[in-house]
Amino acid sequence: MQRFFIYLILIIVAFLLFGWYFSNITLYLVISLIIAALLRPMTNHLNDFHLLGQHIPRWMAIIISYSSIVLILVLLSLLFFPLINNQIVILSELDLDTIYQEIHIPVSKVENFLFRYQLLENKPGYLFEELKSQIINMIKSVDFGMIISNILNTTSSLFIGLLAVLFITFFLLLENGLLRRNLLNLIPNPYFELSVATFTKVEKLLSNYLSGLLLQMLAIFSLASFGLTLVGVDYALTIALFAAVANLIPYAGPILGASFGIIVGISTGNFEETKELNLLLLKILSVFGAVQVTDNIFLQPMIFSKSVKAHPLEIFVVIFAGAKIAGVAGMIFAIPVYTIFRVSIMEFYQGYKSYRIFKIK
Repeated sequence: MQRFFIYLILIIVAFLLFGWYFSNITLYLVISLIIAALLRPMTNHLNDFHLLGQHIPRWMAIIISYSSIVLILVLLSLLFFPLINNQIVILSELDLDTIYQEIHIPVSKVENFLFRYQLLENKPGYLFEELKSQIINMIKSVDFGMIISNILNTTSSLFIGLLAVLFITFFLLLENGLLRRNLLNLIPNPYFELSVATFTKVEKLLSNYLSGLLLQMLAIFSLASFGLTLVGVDYALTIALFAAVANLIPYAGPILGASFGIIVGISTGNFEETKELNLLLLKILSVFGAVQVTDNIFLQPMIFSKSVKAHPLEIFVVIFAGAKIAGVAGMIFAIPVYTIFRVSIMEFYQGYKSYRIFKIK
């Protein structure tokens, strides 16, 4: 009995150390497990489908599942193309002389105010020239070579990560439960029944959580797009899609979604008076406020508290612990990882109280 718990503690410690030291591999594995869990039902249905009297090969079913995900992502990305094109057109039509005058007028007013109260003794135009000089020096100090190098390194890292996730996910789907069976084979026979119950419960809770998360994203997209379209905000679907994806980041996601909506609204609108700008901001904030009230009152309690079966305070602490450990990625994956450990510990504790195997001396 004591030996079993020592082994269990050692395995948990080894797993945590491995996850910390090889954080990239752990992240790839976690993402692959999530994608495999989402694609497995589709892959199994395709694999069971008969074509010319034969089953579709599993490797082909996996490729079809991959293709469907890629198609969905491409269709969703098309929502951003009109917005990007609009911003390119705006940048290409910028009149530098007009921008110069718009900056020069308020700076001159500030300078005149300082001269009037003898707070500035330099010649007229000094403040604007100093501002221009500071901007030029700031631009010159930017190391564009370093920026390009960082962009290339980030792009290569994302590409390698994408290939790793696709490779791991493919074999997880191809073997269809082989990893689970191999893990169970390592468990001694006296504890096999308890381990199977633990695996089953963890899989069920994670499946409920992922399904609820997708439902939450769909609900936020629908509510935000409907609300923004109703109040006449341009690019409502694009803003709603960004808000739905950003909402994956707990607490910070809603702020990012609303901020993106405000930026898009300001950059694409034509405002002749300040009242029009204020009205637009009020519309966007009102829509996102209503969406967040709906999300906090109805969606989040149903998804996080019931599917994971944890107290909201637990969820709050776990999310911020994940943010401390791994930043944004830690906030996103904190709840699934916490669910695995929480359910495992609770199941083994129940086994300690109820199962005979733990009472053997």
